[in-house]
Amino acid sequence: MNEKQQFSERLKTAMEAAGYEPRSSVLEREFNLIYPGRPLSYQAVRRWLTGMSIPEQDKLQLLAQWLGVEPHTLRYGGRLKVREAATSPWNRMEAQDRAAIETYLKLPAPSRKAVRGVIAALADREA
Repeated sequence: MNEKQQFSERLKTAMEAAGYEPRSSVLEREFNLIYPGRPLSYQAVRRWLTGMSIPEQDKLQLLAQWLGVEPHTLRYGGRLKVREAATSPWNRMEAQDRAAIETYLKLPAPSRKAVRGVIAALADREA
């Protein structure tokens, strides 16, 4: 088994341990909810799960944080210790909140900026 395939197996194991089904559609949705960059395609995350590629370091760090594992262990192997899933706000988020974020991410940049402004104004008002 090559390095990419070994990473794929560790990623699947970490997803299952964190309570996620190790499917490309799940990984694409969940990763894009937390990734601050341009959303990744289904095909890109599918390559991670099928052992065709390994994510770049910034994406690997975020994957490890989301799944509650050490980045080094996810990338290179060793005993996969899953940290408490509750440490990630994404794992505690309700379905309606995730859906709202998914909708937000589909908006064009000017609309997202307006939404952020509304959220900031509401937070200031509540503080």
